[in-house]
Amino acid sequence: MSDIEIARNAKLKDIREVAENLGLSEDEIETYGKYKAKITEEAFKKNESKKNGKLILVTAINPTPLGEGKTTMSIGLADGLRKIGKKSILALREPSLGPVFGIKGGATGGGYVQIAPMEDINLHFTGDIHAITSANNLLAAMIDNHIFFGNELGFKKVTWKRCVDLNDRQLRKIRCGLSHEKGMVERDDGFDITVASEIMAILCLSKDLKDLKDRIGKIIVGYNEKDEPITAKDLKAEGSLTVLLKDAINPNLVQTLENTPALVHGGPFANIAHGCNSIRATKLGLKLGEYCITEAGFGADLGAEKFLDIKCREANLKPDAVVCVATLRALKYHGGASKEEVNEENIEALEKGMHNLLRHIDNIKNKFGLNVIVAINKFVTDTDKEIEFLQNKLKEEGINMSLVEAWAKGGEGAKDLAEKVVELCEKEENFKYTYDLNEEIEEKIRKVARKIYGAEDVEFSEEALESIKQIKRLGYENLPVCIAKTQYSFSDDPKNLECKEPFNIHVQEINLKAGAGFIVVITGKIMTMPGLPKVPAAESIDIDENGNIVGIF
Repeated sequence: MSDIEIARNAKLKDIREVAENLGLSEDEIETYGKYKAKITEEAFKKNESKKNGKLILVTAINPTPLGEGKTTMSIGLADGLRKIGKKSILALREPSLGPVFGIKGGATGGGYVQIAPMEDINLHFTGDIHAITSANNLLAAMIDNHIFFGNELGFKKVTWKRCVDLNDRQLRKIRCGLSHEKGMVERDDGFDITVASEIMAILCLSKDLKDLKDRIGKIIVGYNEKDEPITAKDLKAEGSLTVLLKDAINPNLVQTLENTPALVHGGPFANIAHGCNSIRATKLGLKLGEYCITEAGFGADLGAEKFLDIKCREANLKPDAVVCVATLRALKYHGGASKEEVNEENIEALEKGMHNLLRHIDNIKNKFGLNVIVAINKFVTDTDKEIEFLQNKLKEEGINMSLVEAWAKGGEGAKDLAEKVVELCEKEENFKYTYDLNEEIEEKIRKVARKIYGAEDVEFSEEALESIKQIKRLGYENLPVCIAKTQYSFSDDPKNLECKEPFNIHVQEINLKAGAGFIVVITGKIMTMPGLPKVPAAESIDIDENGNIVGIF
């Protein structure tokens, strides 16, 4: 049975019942049909004084084309905790239409561990991403409108791009204003994917509506002749943009196939932005559950680093335990096996691929000072000999492991992981950040590159060094750094999987995101507008004569 068929056959509860089980009244939710709701500000106020539950971060080794199942593991763990009598809740990101119609075909888990209604969540959901797209493009329209009517603010350079929540490489660079109307100013422009928009990052980092409006006002949209920044507030745009986002700022409530509550809210990319769901959803989840399970995008070198150095710093949080997800197939792939060979028993490739997992574990355990467990997402192709080899290797390193079969068995297949995570949450930690905010921008970047990636050093382009000077001149040097890097390798080269030889990180450009409150550092060949693969998932997504969607997985 396909994922979509499993999801369609599940017995979901009315979302009002899910909310009631969390202690939320009907006045504290706004329903979107029978199985979706938004949680209102009243719920935040009512639960503000409650004690926080335990925060569990789910991360992974460097992802491969095979997929490691991080979302599947998060959902399985939440269901597994319910199976052992714990009150768990999920706090996850919203899927982007770009990957859904591109390479992934969906991002709501798989098998018997999914969040539902999966078609809705993967598509338009409650309209949050559309609201962000509209707000982003309203700001772009107001910029060009201002220039058309005389350019009173003196725009010399526009840095704000338009966006769309689809993979469309043709829009990466465009020439706009070509109608030849009187007063029309032609200029170069471009599109980002919506989940790379600064407004998405702002929504996920904002504490409330007022904070959202303040951050939007701080967005730098361009520079004048004196190289001074022009902001959204200068354009008097912050109010109207906030109006478009007034509902989007509220977390969405859905459920797993086993009726575990899930807050699904926000979805910034993890290599372009900070890759975590909203602070509001995470903090509310900690008030409503004994255990709040959240995840950070891509591998621990990207999503987890940004979760810890950016989100936790901003929200004054820290995880009580970290789950690092891996598959034997992916470990063999990182050990040099081809995509065809990873389904065959290969101890040599498995041993070579262990370096990737062990580096992530070392970062989490020793660089960040957190308690960690390895969760192996079991596949039918895994052999007993390979599993035993991995268990022994991790035991030698003093690392606990759980073999998880949640995809095939639901929460029942994650009970062992749940029990071990509960034990792990009670152990002492010594959490620390990778860098101090008051350090030089270059030093912050070097510390992430050396400590987390294992790089020898960092090489800065002339353009990047000029941007650093400008950021310092504007007084923003104390912001955290958000490094955009390939997800496939610790290096900035996606083909350098094993990272055997010493490598440097190459910083191409640096962009100030004053509204979001971080500095984006672009390394290697990172695109803020992805393209579709040769055979996109869109080719197999369809709807039958009964109105049932097929092809989303």
